[in-house]
Amino acid sequence: METKRCKVLVIGAGPGGYVAAIRSGQLGMDTIIVEGERAGGTCLIRGCIPSKAIIHAAHKFHSLQKHSTDKGHMGIKLPSPAELNLENLISWKEDIVDKLNKGVEGLLKAAKVNLVSGWAKFIDAKTCIVTNSNGEIRIEAEHVILANGSIPIELPFMPFNDDVISSRDALELSELPKHLVVVGGGYIGLELGIAYKLLGSEVTIIEAMDSVLPIFDKELRRPVELYLKKNKISVHTKSFAKGVEKSKNGIKINYTDSNGELQSLEADKVLVTVGRKPRSKDSGIEKMGVKMNEQGFVIVDKKCATNMRNVWAIGDVADSGEMLAHVASNQGEMVAEIIAGHIREYDPVSVPAIVFTEPEIISVGMSPDEGKKYCETLGTKLLTGKFPLAANGRSLTMEAEKTGGFVRVIAREDNHQILGIHAVGSSVSELSGEFSLALEMGALLEDVAGTIHAHPTMSEAFHEAILATLGHAIHIS
Repeated sequence: METKRCKVLVIGAGPGGYVAAIRSGQLGMDTIIVEGERAGGTCLIRGCIPSKAIIHAAHKFHSLQKHSTDKGHMGIKLPSPAELNLENLISWKEDIVDKLNKGVEGLLKAAKVNLVSGWAKFIDAKTCIVTNSNGEIRIEAEHVILANGSIPIELPFMPFNDDVISSRDALELSELPKHLVVVGGGYIGLELGIAYKLLGSEVTIIEAMDSVLPIFDKELRRPVELYLKKNKISVHTKSFAKGVEKSKNGIKINYTDSNGELQSLEADKVLVTVGRKPRSKDSGIEKMGVKMNEQGFVIVDKKCATNMRNVWAIGDVADSGEMLAHVASNQGEMVAEIIAGHIREYDPVSVPAIVFTEPEIISVGMSPDEGKKYCETLGTKLLTGKFPLAANGRSLTMEAEKTGGFVRVIAREDNHQILGIHAVGSSVSELSGEFSLALEMGALLEDVAGTIHAHPTMSEAFHEAILATLGHAIHIS
């Protein structure tokens, strides 16, 4: 068996792992990264990027359908309706994935990182055996960074198969389902459900909680809920999936409704999006001596260090924060620098959360309820300001105002420090960087109010929301 030795061994080449490996290489450390599938991980290969490609294509297809009506749209009329070839759409999506995959491999190579293909299995804290088509490789390291990522949660009474699919499967369909039933009304289920509705499927959402997107407050959810209703996406809340069985026309999903009564729906595919779990099984992590919680997350401190010396865990496999690609990347860079002797810890002021539904949702910092409680502990009050996208010129030119969206800001009354920024509306996701920067820099309302925002841009809506929080917005009365 071939044996390789290195200073840094990274397991998993997703957005956490490949960033950790590249930064380690940049810092002059001998680094090996092991990946069982393709460099890029869930986000790039089978999650964030391919799903956004399909969402973009779905919106474009839907827009073209508007132009093919009798009156056309925006003065543009197509002679016939647009036609969808799902196989070609998936092929286009795969081209994007391939480019990014090759890009990541190129970056690893440029940083002098050794990419080893195969599945790693640890035999102790610093040693693993990697199995691939060429046999086995033994790797010994001084430092190990676990970036194993996560996998979709499978319901025990509805295992994944040709009829019951995961989010990964939903990105690889060759035929458009006539009726797609989505179990789980969180961000993944709604993003894909809306996309398939725009492509032409009938879509039904089954959600166990009182509402879809339950992690967001009612005001932020409202425009999305109205969009679902307007576009005839059926939503059953307080409902629980019970199982799937074959029927004459395909499959039938059984569920209990809000009254506890058993109901059923005919469907072509059932998409299960009830969450994700850490990929901590079948890799020998239990032989490393690292502590894990009941859910299988590796327990780490603010430096992403485990209880085992020189063993680290980042991203979805760690219990350190939100299961988001940008969190994993931030932690990957941080851990590489800590290993190199830099002083770092994971302590962000805010982590942006974005839902790419129609309309999109952004939440950065505290929610209004969190902000109110925080202000009460300080003996001050919470200021809130809101600006509608319907009053923003750029939004009107992009038709982004039609979803009833807005930008909302909350801040402390005593010193005007911004505590949270939230937005809902078409194309608002691109504002997330400015929102995050404002909170990370500890900005006051006056800091943003005094910053000139270019016209015409949607960023002006943020500026106006700040002015509204101060009590003197210009473009609303």
